[in-house]
Amino acid sequence: MRRVCLLLLLCLTTSAAAGVDLPGLQIQFRSGAGHNQELALALKILLGMTVLSLAPALLIVTTSFTRIILVLSMLRQALGMQQTPPNTVLIGLALFLTLFSMTPVIDAVNEQAYQPYVAGTLNTEQALARAVVPVRDFMLRQTREEDLALMLELSHKPMPQTAGEVALPALIPAFLLSELYTAFQIGFIIFVPFLLVDIVVSSLLMSLGMMMVPPMMISLPIKILMFVLIDGWNLVVRSLMSSFH
Repeated sequence: MRRVCLLLLLCLTTSAAAGVDLPGLQIQFRSGAGHNQELALALKILLGMTVLSLAPALLIVTTSFTRIILVLSMLRQALGMQQTPPNTVLIGLALFLTLFSMTPVIDAVNEQAYQPYVAGTLNTEQALARAVVPVRDFMLRQTREEDLALMLELSHKPMPQTAGEVALPALIPAFLLSELYTAFQIGFIIFVPFLLVDIVVSSLLMSLGMMMVPPMMISLPIKILMFVLIDGWNLVVRSLMSSFH
């Protein structure tokens, strides 16, 4: 079947090149400015679809989403509940907290790039260049110098003198490393009180000789009650939002 298709395609190409008209089939090859414009439009559509497909990845690697979802996941793990709250709830909360924490950056992009682009005072390249600046500033504020120096060292590039000289291929992984570092710091602080509850409950059960009773059965209600009494969600969200500078 593949050979038949290749032979048919070869015959059609040869006939078109030789000027042979096939019954019921007309082949036209367009050239000139109209064809170039259609090709440019098709390339723009393809580029736009590619950007849309990469939008979730860009959301993760250039915003505060990574830190927030990691801390919320570690909080669930510290409580000892594997599926509560469910992933849908955690991701939804992380998305809205990300939107809340990124509001100054979004406003800056809107004022400096999007509105002038809609008004026609900037072309696409100029608008993209201006839109990158607030996002770059946000990532630089959250990135540790050690992580940035590591990525620049691995890329064999010198340390830039200004923020505008930092290349995004080096800044984005450094930003992700810093987000992981900060998220694990916050997660450790969250884990400590719940770990103490587990240790106390296990010690009590051991001293009472209740070897067959799972410690999680006793400690889980205590941890949930403690978390509710101290208004844990409020404290975790407040700590997360205040960690961005």
